[in-house]
Amino acid sequence: MHLALIGYGRMGHEVELVAKEKGMKIAKTFEIGENRHGSALTKSALKGVDVCIDFSSPESAFENITAVAEAGVNIVVGTTGWHDRLEEVRALVKKKGIGCLYASNFSLGVNIFLQIVMDASHLLDAYSDYDVAVSEVHHRGKSDSPSGTALSLGSTILKELRRKNEILSETSHGVIKPNQLHVSSMRLGNTTGKHSVIFDSEADTIELVHTAKNRRGFALGAIVAAEWLKGKKGMYTMRDVLHP
Repeated sequence: MHLALIGYGRMGHEVELVAKEKGMKIAKTFEIGENRHGSALTKSALKGVDVCIDFSSPESAFENITAVAEAGVNIVVGTTGWHDRLEEVRALVKKKGIGCLYASNFSLGVNIFLQIVMDASHLLDAYSDYDVAVSEVHHRGKSDSPSGTALSLGSTILKELRRKNEILSETSHGVIKPNQLHVSSMRLGNTTGKHSVIFDSEADTIELVHTAKNRRGFALGAIVAAEWLKGKKGMYTMRDVLHP
């Protein structure tokens, strides 16, 4: 299997290491600086590539997806901060007949964590004494806030907990409305990523936490996703990979 890495930074390096362990070939790498507006992602440059893996930046992700789709190559997108254009990408993927798999977080542990949060929210929907909030901590260089994973956790909770229907992701300067789910962020040092979901009542607190120890978990998940996506068409998420 031949891969191309888009945005060859620290995550790209981790993906490359895992890919080599799995016996895959990295056919091409594209640094952010040499791929302005997706210009390097041509059909000839991607010849022989089975799947591209994008860990670039929120500003360039949509243009990279567009360029790869024009080249007729499948793509795994690990970059966050572009999901406001998701419907455009969905239409493009259908038009060009490629496969696109995106996730706010490719860590297998995080995706299992999302399922646990979904189950807990469904169970606690019947008990209005419990309020809920989401918090996340990442390194100070992370460009989007809240993280895509925190927003995915928030969306998961909203689907299962009927008394909440709005995410408040900014600092609250007053009383939070009962229907609002507060998603808070902190940026600190070199923290790889910590996400917490807290259910709180007068009687007790239930806290669910996922802490990433390093970037290997994200890289492994991206490789698993790329293997799964090879030869497929359409839009997918990690949920499709874990629940085929």
